[in-house]
Amino acid sequence: MKSKNVILASTLLISVATFAQKDQLKAAEKALKKGNLQEVASELNQAEALISGASDAEKAQYYFLRQTVYMDAVDKNLDVDTNLSLAAKASQEVIAIEQKVGKLEHTNEALRTLSKIKDKLINEAIADSKTEKYKEGAAKLHEAYLLDKKDTLNLYYASSFQLNAKDYDGALKSLQELRALKFTGKSKSFVATSLISDKEEAFPSKEERDKMVKLKTHSKPRVVNVPSKQGEIYKNIALILIQQKDLEEAKKVIAEARVLNPKDNSLATTEANLYLETKDYATYKKLVSEILAKNPNDADLLYNLGVISGNAKNKEESQGYYMKAIEVDPKYMNAYINLVASKLEAETPINAEMNKLGTSDKDNKRYEVLKTEKKKIYQSVIPYLQKALEIDPKNADIGTTLMSVYGALEMSAEKKALKEKLGK
Repeated sequence: MKSKNVILASTLLISVATFAQKDQLKAAEKALKKGNLQEVASELNQAEALISGASDAEKAQYYFLRQTVYMDAVDKNLDVDTNLSLAAKASQEVIAIEQKVGKLEHTNEALRTLSKIKDKLINEAIADSKTEKYKEGAAKLHEAYLLDKKDTLNLYYASSFQLNAKDYDGALKSLQELRALKFTGKSKSFVATSLISDKEEAFPSKEERDKMVKLKTHSKPRVVNVPSKQGEIYKNIALILIQQKDLEEAKKVIAEARVLNPKDNSLATTEANLYLETKDYATYKKLVSEILAKNPNDADLLYNLGVISGNAKNKEESQGYYMKAIEVDPKYMNAYINLVASKLEAETPINAEMNKLGTSDKDNKRYEVLKTEKKKIYQSVIPYLQKALEIDPKNADIGTTLMSVYGALEMSAEKKALKEKLGK
């Protein structure tokens, strides 16, 4: 008999809690109709502890009201980031519950709220980028993607923001997800020129653009093909993997990317640089030669080949590549510096031999021969040093080297003029 009273008492407690919860939800609904959002929040706070035992319909109603309160805070610019996130979660709860029970009373409004939140997050991220708050912007773009996973472009932009924020772990995760999704970003953009600003503007659809053209607010409609971003995605994955010293995985990613994008020269260059990073100079040289066959005017590749040939002690070949790089880009400073350094290295064995010579007639004759060879070396670097100093007049190392060469060749007038020019 006693136990029955306990059960009855428990049932009464649950019934009282249920009635209280229903009353609070009704009160919140009435307050919402009156536009009193502060009272809505107060009633919901009281109902919160009891909501776990509510019916699905009441839960949906609760989260719908919560969503409304959070969005009101967003509209009032109160703790926007937090309230946007809470509003999104509440809207998703509404949709999930109503889809489960098959009664879509608040779903359409929740979907509209999610769309509004998504737009708000994207706009907030754009604002963050203007003040270089890339980490914060990336989080917002990623949240926008989670709200609508069909819009994978937001995940792509999130990865770009993460790279700008130097969040390489986060960027790698986003890029790998894009890779798994086989995202390309390839699309068509429908644009027309505004007759008010005379600037070209993009539209979300051909129909929208054509409508504005018919209204005579825009003219010159055209379609812009947005190229695939797949090569860039794979390249960034590989670069992060290289930074993390996961070189074998980086090679696999680039090999996969080149199969998908055989005409993408940037991928071919990245693959070559990967083998340069791993000091596989033979493979690097082979890959670069293939790239140069298609694009002989790539100064960076020519310069890198010069460096590799120099490391392999092939000085003539190395100097040839530096000179080709300069022909392609006459302002390629590093090519001038390395070319001069390579040429001047030839005087090291000459100096060593001169220091060993004695004072005999034979040694004196040999000394004069070596002296002439040194002069030829100095004379050969003058044009490159002069050009380098012309490109970068404040480069103290170049100026000092050129003065030393003038001095060695007894070009007193040139040395004096240069000294005055450099203020030394």
